[in-house]
Amino acid sequence: MKIAVYCSAKDIIPEEYLRLGDELGTWIARNGHTLVYGGATGGLMSRTSSAAIAAHGEVIGVVPQRIIAAGRLALHCSELHIVSSMAERKQTMRDVADCFVCLPGSYGTLDEMYDVIASGTVGEHHKPIYILNYKGFYDGIRRQAEDMRALRFLPEQEAYAPIYVTSLDELTAQLTNSVAH
Repeated sequence: MKIAVYCSAKDIIPEEYLRLGDELGTWIARNGHTLVYGGATGGLMSRTSSAAIAAHGEVIGVVPQRIIAAGRLALHCSELHIVSSMAERKQTMRDVADCFVCLPGSYGTLDEMYDVIASGTVGEHHKPIYILNYKGFYDGIRRQAEDMRALRFLPEQEAYAPIYVTSLDELTAQLTNSVAH
């Protein structure tokens, strides 16, 4: 299974969040899956991809030329897709991946997450998206969705919706279950 991971590229975040990247990258590789990620250096992106490579996994990087120009190209990818823009990066990652995982991140992570959710909502794909709500990181987003549902901006039962998990163990159980079906 090709698992796209969206996450922070910042190095200054707390170490416990960076360890999530280590553990997820290792799990992906050891379970015979392929990591699909943004192809850049920094933060959870580096930690997840480096851990997958260290565990002898396959890593597909999808990197915009602007990131390369900024000197942030990861050099350890098994396969590299160089794209012209962030929009093309999102589309390529959506096309290549079998499912999506959101670790904690910032605006870029939220943009990628909402892009997958919106495109799934209109039927462009039927691939699951898992959001790791580690230590309540995404509680505000869940509350916002509940508010939108209460005001009927979202349907009571969404045809496509993210799957929230609270731990890496719960995430890997969901991913394992996804492969079995």
